Amino acid sequence: MSSALIYAFICYFYCFLKFMYLELAKKYQAPLYVYDGDIIIKKYNEFRNAFKIKNLKIHYAMKALSNIHILKLFNHLGSGLDCVSIEEILLGLKAGFKPESIIYTPNGVSFEEYKKAINLNVKITIDNISILEKIGQEYPNLPIFIRLNPHLMAGGNSKISVGHIDSKFGISIHQMPIIKRIIKNYTINVEGIHIHTGSDIIESEVFERVARLILHIADEFENINSIDFGSGFKVKYKENDLETDIKQVGKTFSKLINDYCKKRNKELTVRFEPGKFLVSEAGKFLAKVNVIKQTTACTFVAVNSGFNHLIRPMFYNAYHKIENLSNPKGDKKMYSVVGYICESDTFAEDRLINDVREGDILAFNNAGAYCFSMTSNYNSRLKPAEILWLNGKDYLIRKADVFDDLIKNQTDIEIEF
Repeated sequence: MSSALIYAFICYFYCFLKFMYLELAKKYQAPLYVYDGDIIIKKYNEFRNAFKIKNLKIHYAMKALSNIHILKLFNHLGSGLDCVSIEEILLGLKAGFKPESIIYTPNGVSFEEYKKAINLNVKITIDNISILEKIGQEYPNLPIFIRLNPHLMAGGNSKISVGHIDSKFGISIHQMPIIKRIIKNYTINVEGIHIHTGSDIIESEVFERVARLILHIADEFENINSIDFGSGFKVKYKENDLETDIKQVGKTFSKLINDYCKKRNKELTVRFEPGKFLVSEAGKFLAKVNVIKQTTACTFVAVNSGFNHLIRPMFYNAYHKIENLSNPKGDKKMYSVVGYICESDTFAEDRLINDVREGDILAFNNAGAYCFSMTSNYNSRLKPAEILWLNGKDYLIRKADVFDDLIKNQTDIEIEF
């Protein structure tokens, strides 16, 4: 096929996609989340194929996007789950995951919640000394993972860096003597160790450094059969953006792990917990333009949404590419895109977008991870619907809120004032 034909096909494909999203916005009404299931499958296979390790297990970090139909898709692909709450575990089980494929990696939860998870027979990760002692006292034979804090600063910003010395996550590697003493005193069955340094890590060297550190620590545990390396892989948010080279990470990890297994004469199970890498690119958030507001300083585009639906730009200062689906060939102009929440509510400042008109549909890219899962009803606004696009069909996987959803859990009682 000639380069001209390839280019023509690509142009046709992108035109079709834009038309498809416009049709979905018309059918289900914006604001609206749309997830491309084919992209999720592609990213899952890309991740799995990057590693040449005999016993590799992927646990999708469901906090990124927890719709039960997305979970069912990952279960169909053969993935496990990474859960951080008892509710996530229950959702995973309802989606069809077997308990042994679910790893529970909470932080700061009560021992009572741990007990509930233990009774559900999922894999347990302990990240503090207090809980480790309680496990030893009440469940001495229970196979567990121990999460360690490597004291490495890594990640896109301080809010998503979780392996540094001031982090609340994990047990410090400098507390290894205490960990070993507790394990010995209670004969605790440590089946694996867990480490996670942060998110949006670009350099493959960081992952290599963490791998070497954790493999060195693994020598301290005679009976472990598994190592969980968490996640942290960066994805592209805009053109020419940096991203983690997953093939290079896979190549480096595979050699390190295979050499280590050979040295110990034991085939360890290697686990990862990707979330953003698997679903970020698959999601688009569609919003309708309410009004164009010209001021002396700039031109505002106000959409029928806000940080109640997409909080990442406000919370993480995250970048989401914004496209005007309704006028893709319009002249580029400079806009600040804002929401309808009654306080500072900015999606983007001084952004070049094709000429925007009232009623246009704007698409926010990379809206698959930590977008709908962080929505709220702030300002008593309603949450949007979610759509899965898979094999050329659209599926409504969550209905949009209606007003009754705002008050369904508020009691109907008479109060004397």
